[in-house]
Amino acid sequence: MSRIIVFGAGGRGGRAIIHEAVRRGHRVTAVVRDPSKHADLASDGVEIVAGDVTDVEAIARLAKGHDAAVNSTADLNADFDAFFSSAARATLDGLTRAAVDRLVTVGLASLLNDASGVPLMDTPGYPQEYRSFYLGHEAGMRVLRETTTPVDWVVLSPAGDFDHDGTPTGRYRLAPGDADSRITYADFALAVLDEIDTPTHHKTHLGIEAA
Repeated sequence: MSRIIVFGAGGRGGRAIIHEAVRRGHRVTAVVRDPSKHADLASDGVEIVAGDVTDVEAIARLAKGHDAAVNSTADLNADFDAFFSSAARATLDGLTRAAVDRLVTVGLASLLNDASGVPLMDTPGYPQEYRSFYLGHEAGMRVLRETTTPVDWVVLSPAGDFDHDGTPTGRYRLAPGDADSRITYADFALAVLDEIDTPTHHKTHLGIEAA
Protein backbone atom coordinates (compact mmCIF):
# COMPACT_ATOMS: atom_id res chain seq x y z
CA MET A 1 0.00 0.00 0.00
CA SER A 2 1.27 3.47 -0.89
CA ARG A 3 0.29 6.95 0.23
CA ILE A 4 -0.66 9.16 -2.71
CA ILE A 5 -1.45 12.86 -2.68
CA VAL A 6 -3.73 14.16 -5.45
CA PHE A 7 -3.80 17.88 -6.25
CA GLY A 8 -6.94 18.88 -8.14
CA ALA A 9 -8.89 16.05 -6.54
CA GLY A 10 -12.30 17.64 -7.13
CA GLY A 11 -12.31 17.39 -10.93
CA ARG A 12 -13.42 14.42 -13.00
CA GLY A 13 -9.87 13.29 -13.60
CA GLY A 14 -8.85 13.66 -9.99
CA ARG A 15 -11.92 11.79 -8.78
CA ALA A 16 -11.31 8.89 -11.15
CA ILE A 17 -7.68 8.68 -10.05
CA ILE A 18 -8.71 8.64 -6.38
CA HIS A 19 -11.30 5.94 -7.03
CA GLU A 20 -8.71 3.72 -8.74
CA ALA A 21 -6.13 4.37 -6.03
CA VAL A 22 -8.58 3.38 -3.29
CA ARG A 23 -9.61 0.30 -5.29
CA ARG A 24 -5.96 -0.77 -5.28
CA GLY A 25 -5.73 -0.33 -1.53
CA HIS A 26 -3.74 2.92 -1.42
CA ARG A 27 -4.21 5.69 1.13
CA VAL A 28 -5.05 9.00 -0.54
CA THR A 29 -4.81 12.65 0.44
CA ALA A 30 -7.24 14.64 -1.73
CA VAL A 31 -6.19 18.27 -2.08
CA VAL A 32 -8.90 20.78 -3.05
CA ARG A 33 -9.39 24.52 -2.59
CA ASP A 34 -12.47 24.17 -0.39
CA PRO A 35 -12.94 20.80 1.37
CA SER A 36 -16.52 21.74 2.37
CA LYS A 37 -17.52 21.48 -1.30
CA HIS A 38 -16.06 18.01 -1.75
CA ALA A 39 -17.16 16.05 1.31
CA ASP A 40 -18.36 13.27 -1.01
CA LEU A 41 -14.73 12.39 -1.72
CA ALA A 42 -14.31 11.01 1.76
CA SER A 43 -14.10 7.23 1.86
CA ASP A 44 -11.87 4.59 3.37
CA GLY A 45 -8.31 5.71 2.95
CA VAL A 46 -9.12 9.24 1.68
CA GLU A 47 -8.35 12.39 3.65
CA ILE A 48 -9.61 15.71 2.23
CA VAL A 49 -7.44 18.79 2.83
CA ALA A 50 -7.27 22.38 1.59
CA GLY A 51 -4.28 23.32 -0.51
CA ASP A 52 -2.91 25.43 -3.35
CA VAL A 53 -0.76 23.81 -6.02
CA THR A 54 1.19 27.07 -6.49
CA ASP A 55 2.15 27.28 -2.79
CA VAL A 56 5.52 25.60 -2.24
CA GLU A 57 5.25 25.58 1.54
CA ALA A 58 1.78 24.03 1.47
CA ILE A 59 2.86 21.36 -1.00
CA ALA A 60 5.90 20.45 1.10
CA ARG A 61 3.81 20.26 4.27
CA LEU A 62 0.91 18.28 2.78
CA ALA A 63 3.06 15.90 0.74
CA LYS A 64 5.38 14.88 3.57
CA GLY A 65 5.13 11.15 4.22
CA HIS A 66 3.62 10.32 0.81
CA ASP A 67 5.12 8.01 -1.78
CA ALA A 68 3.82 9.71 -4.93
CA ALA A 69 1.89 12.75 -6.11
CA VAL A 70 -0.60 13.49 -8.88
CA ASN A 71 -1.17 16.97 -10.29
CA SER A 72 -4.55 17.21 -12.00
CA THR A 73 -5.12 20.93 -11.52
CA ALA A 74 -6.24 23.79 -13.73
CA ASP A 75 -7.40 27.33 -12.99
CA LEU A 76 -9.61 28.59 -15.78
CA ASN A 77 -9.73 32.08 -14.26
CA ALA A 78 -5.98 32.58 -14.02
CA ASP A 79 -3.37 33.73 -16.49
CA PHE A 80 -2.62 30.32 -18.00
CA ASP A 81 1.11 30.80 -18.54
CA ALA A 82 1.57 32.08 -14.99
CA PHE A 83 -0.59 29.40 -13.37
CA PHE A 84 0.83 26.32 -15.09
CA SER A 85 4.43 27.55 -14.77
CA SER A 86 3.97 28.39 -11.10
CA ALA A 87 2.22 25.08 -10.41
CA ALA A 88 4.98 23.05 -12.07
CA ARG A 89 7.72 24.97 -10.30
CA ALA A 90 6.04 24.81 -6.89
CA THR A 91 5.21 21.13 -7.26
CA LEU A 92 8.77 20.14 -8.08
CA ASP A 93 10.16 22.28 -5.26
CA GLY A 94 7.55 21.21 -2.70
CA LEU A 95 7.85 17.51 -3.49
CA THR A 96 11.63 17.73 -3.31
CA ARG A 97 11.38 19.25 0.17
CA ALA A 98 8.91 16.53 1.18
CA ALA A 99 11.16 13.77 -0.25
CA VAL A 100 8.40 12.57 -2.62
CA ASP A 101 10.16 11.26 -5.69
CA ARG A 102 7.34 10.34 -8.11
CA LEU A 103 4.98 12.81 -9.81
CA VAL A 104 2.34 12.05 -12.42
CA THR A 105 0.89 15.17 -14.04
CA VAL A 106 -2.30 15.15 -16.12
CA GLY A 107 -1.44 16.97 -19.32
CA LEU A 108 -3.06 18.10 -22.54
CA ALA A 109 -3.38 16.22 -25.83
CA SER A 110 -2.81 19.44 -27.76
CA LEU A 111 0.91 19.28 -26.89
CA LEU A 112 1.41 15.72 -28.13
CA ASN A 113 2.96 15.11 -31.52
CA ASP A 114 0.74 13.32 -34.00
CA ALA A 115 1.96 10.31 -35.99
CA SER A 116 3.83 12.61 -38.38
CA GLY A 117 5.62 14.47 -35.59
CA VAL A 118 3.55 17.68 -35.63
CA PRO A 119 2.13 19.01 -32.35
CA LEU A 120 -1.60 18.31 -32.36
CA MET A 121 -2.42 21.97 -31.72
CA ASP A 122 -0.62 22.91 -34.96
CA THR A 123 -2.38 20.40 -37.21
CA PRO A 124 -4.92 21.60 -39.80
CA GLY A 125 -8.44 22.01 -38.45
CA TYR A 126 -7.48 21.71 -34.79
CA PRO A 127 -9.55 24.12 -32.63
CA GLN A 128 -7.64 27.32 -31.94
CA GLU A 129 -10.06 29.18 -29.67
CA TYR A 130 -8.34 27.61 -26.65
CA ARG A 131 -4.79 28.16 -27.85
CA SER A 132 -3.88 30.34 -24.87
CA PHE A 133 -4.81 27.37 -22.65
CA TYR A 134 -2.66 25.05 -24.75
CA LEU A 135 0.28 27.43 -24.50
CA GLY A 136 -0.19 27.73 -20.75
CA HIS A 137 0.13 23.97 -20.43
CA GLU A 138 3.19 24.17 -22.67
CA ALA A 139 4.77 26.71 -20.32
CA GLY A 140 4.26 24.29 -17.43
CA MET A 141 5.77 21.45 -19.44
CA ARG A 142 8.78 23.63 -20.18
CA VAL A 143 9.37 24.10 -16.46
CA LEU A 144 9.28 20.33 -15.91
CA ARG A 145 11.72 19.69 -18.75
CA GLU A 146 14.17 22.46 -17.91
CA THR A 147 14.30 22.07 -14.12
CA THR A 148 17.04 19.96 -12.61
CA THR A 149 15.14 17.95 -10.02
CA PRO A 150 15.30 14.64 -8.18
CA VAL A 151 11.55 14.24 -8.74
CA ASP A 152 10.85 11.51 -11.28
CA TRP A 153 7.97 13.01 -13.25
CA VAL A 154 5.85 11.87 -16.15
CA VAL A 155 3.03 13.69 -17.94
CA LEU A 156 0.06 11.62 -19.15
CA SER A 157 -2.75 12.98 -21.27
CA PRO A 158 -5.54 11.60 -23.40
CA ALA A 159 -4.20 11.09 -26.91
CA GLY A 160 -7.18 13.12 -28.12
CA ASP A 161 -9.81 13.86 -25.48
CA PHE A 162 -11.74 12.31 -22.63
CA ASP A 163 -14.82 10.23 -23.44
CA HIS A 164 -17.14 11.82 -20.90
CA ASP A 165 -20.02 9.38 -21.28
CA GLY A 166 -18.41 6.21 -22.60
CA THR A 167 -18.16 2.82 -20.96
CA PRO A 168 -14.72 1.95 -19.50
CA THR A 169 -12.96 -0.94 -21.25
CA GLY A 170 -10.55 -1.74 -18.42
CA ARG A 171 -7.67 -1.36 -20.89
CA TYR A 172 -5.55 1.40 -22.40
CA ARG A 173 -2.57 1.83 -24.68
CA LEU A 174 0.01 4.48 -25.51
CA ALA A 175 -0.73 6.52 -28.62
CA PRO A 176 0.47 9.62 -30.49
CA GLY A 177 -1.70 12.71 -30.60
CA ASP A 178 -4.92 12.08 -32.53
CA ALA A 179 -7.87 14.46 -32.38
CA ASP A 180 -10.29 11.55 -32.85
CA SER A 181 -8.86 9.42 -30.02
CA ARG A 182 -10.89 8.99 -26.84
CA ILE A 183 -10.52 7.41 -23.40
CA THR A 184 -12.79 7.35 -20.35
CA TYR A 185 -11.65 8.87 -17.09
CA ALA A 186 -11.71 5.43 -15.46
CA ASP A 187 -9.41 3.91 -18.07
CA PHE A 188 -7.13 6.92 -17.95
CA ALA A 189 -6.86 6.47 -14.19
CA LEU A 190 -5.53 2.96 -14.78
CA ALA A 191 -2.55 4.44 -16.62
CA VAL A 192 -1.92 6.99 -13.89
CA LEU A 193 -1.92 4.38 -11.12
CA ASP A 194 0.20 1.98 -13.15
CA GLU A 195 2.84 4.71 -13.45
CA ILE A 196 2.72 5.12 -9.68
CA ASP A 197 2.69 1.44 -8.77
CA THR A 198 5.34 0.49 -11.33
CA PRO A 199 7.09 3.57 -12.75
CA THR A 200 7.96 2.78 -16.34
CA HIS A 201 8.26 6.12 -18.12
CA HIS A 202 10.39 8.99 -16.95
CA LYS A 203 10.48 12.72 -17.67
CA THR A 204 8.37 12.49 -20.80
CA HIS A 205 4.84 13.22 -22.06
CA LEU A 206 2.72 10.28 -23.22
CA GLY A 207 -0.68 9.99 -24.88
CA ILE A 208 -3.18 7.43 -23.57
CA GLU A 209 -6.19 6.01 -25.43
CA ALA A 210 -8.70 3.20 -24.99
CA ALA A 211 -7.55 -0.23 -26.15
